[in-house]
Amino acid sequence: MGENSYLSHLECGLCGERLEADRLWNLCPKCGKPLLARYDLEAARAAVGRDALACREPTMWRYRELLPVRDLRFKLCLGEGFTPLVQAPRLGAETGFDTLYVKDEGLNPTGSFKARGLAAAVSRAFELGVRAVSIPTAGNAGCAMSAYAALAGIEAHVFMPADVPRPFINECRVLGARVTLIDGLITDCGKAAREGVEKHGRFDVSTLKEPYRIEGKKTMGYELAEQMGWRLPDVVIYPTGGGTGLVGMWKAFGEMEKLGWIGPERPRMVTVQSDGCAPMVKAFREGKEFAEPWPDARTVADGLRVPAAVGDFLILRALRESGGTAVAVPDAAILEGTRLLGRTQGIWPAPEGGATVAAFLELRRQGWVRDGETVVLFNTGNGAKYSHVWD
Repeated sequence: MGENSYLSHLECGLCGERLEADRLWNLCPKCGKPLLARYDLEAARAAVGRDALACREPTMWRYRELLPVRDLRFKLCLGEGFTPLVQAPRLGAETGFDTLYVKDEGLNPTGSFKARGLAAAVSRAFELGVRAVSIPTAGNAGCAMSAYAALAGIEAHVFMPADVPRPFINECRVLGARVTLIDGLITDCGKAAREGVEKHGRFDVSTLKEPYRIEGKKTMGYELAEQMGWRLPDVVIYPTGGGTGLVGMWKAFGEMEKLGWIGPERPRMVTVQSDGCAPMVKAFREGKEFAEPWPDARTVADGLRVPAAVGDFLILRALRESGGTAVAVPDAAILEGTRLLGRTQGIWPAPEGGATVAAFLELRRQGWVRDGETVVLFNTGNGAKYSHVWD
């Protein structure tokens, strides 16, 4: 198998503008929307066979030809990726459903799926000469960026809401980041972070405001296929704040089909949000292409407290193309889902993971998830950082 990335260019997810990949970009210079990494999949297909993956390291870098880092000396790895996909028989027994799986992203470095995206983004920024990175965050993304920036030896600047749980703040500081606390939501943190980006020349690695976090997140889709014997499930239920993971997996499925690794079948993708912050659910139900900002956003699941997502149209596109749906669940159901997953499967999920359980139960009640279908729930983080929820 080849060792080099088959990255060919960048392409705007909305207007299709094509840009060269080997320079720094944030959003599309033509329309201001997210850029997506594209690969020479025809050449990759000739060089990369799925069967040879079995002898590779159990991290997301096993798919290195489909990741953006050209020179592997710049690869920053703490063991991220290839997290367990576990069948959930006790949870299934309690819910009357036999074919239920959990993808446990809480076992990633820094305790969440954010490690994947920031490993790719910081590695690529490092390769392109960046010396300082900046991020607005509700918690886990800031921790992940801090870890990979520390590994690269570059500055990390983290902007967090002041009411973020203390463990997130402490983790970023221990990892060497400069943390600024902001009175407000993640959108307010974004405004403060932009000032530093413009004034001090830091590189912005906000969700979908650079092209490569989605590349790390898409490896969840590659793993899902590989761990299920190159057959995808019927339904994927995913907690959605900024939505990079869902968009990334949808991108991965398309790439794998072109590589000849899977066929045309796709899961129905489900976005889960809290009913205290559900801009994607509202836009999906109203048939809109873009979501309106959610006023007075609040939820116990900090990762879901994202009132406006830059990649809203990409999320909604994936839901509609897959025949999927969007579900809003109350915080009480989120917490009950968290407890249910914990006491049946021995996984202490973040509240975002509990939200997927609550959504699954609701979709079963509606008959949207049918008997005999294979369903994968994504637990995106470790619940230990959310101990304040249970005090």
